[in-house]
Amino acid sequence: MKNKVLIKLIVPELDSTFDVFIPVNELVWKIKKLILKSVSDLNNINTFNDLDCVLINKDNSKIYNNNEIILETDIRNSSELILISR
Repeated sequence: MKNKVLIKLIVPELDSTFDVFIPVNELVWKIKKLILKSVSDLNNINTFNDLDCVLINKDNSKIYNNNEIILETDIRNSSELILISR
């Protein structure tokens, strides 16, 4: 599990939270796409669009750039990220 981190994902539009393991060696846009697919599958909805969603750190309100690698961001174990659509 050295190559993954456990985050708490908050989805205000669904009033839900999820604990998710994400790989640290992937780009944010890829992780966002996987998270959107998972959330959509778990809730039987298809309202999220990849281009319109952003990941925001709950603690410092940082919006993550799609081309950043997770390892190069401040996302670590127990980080709380908010997924919202613009």
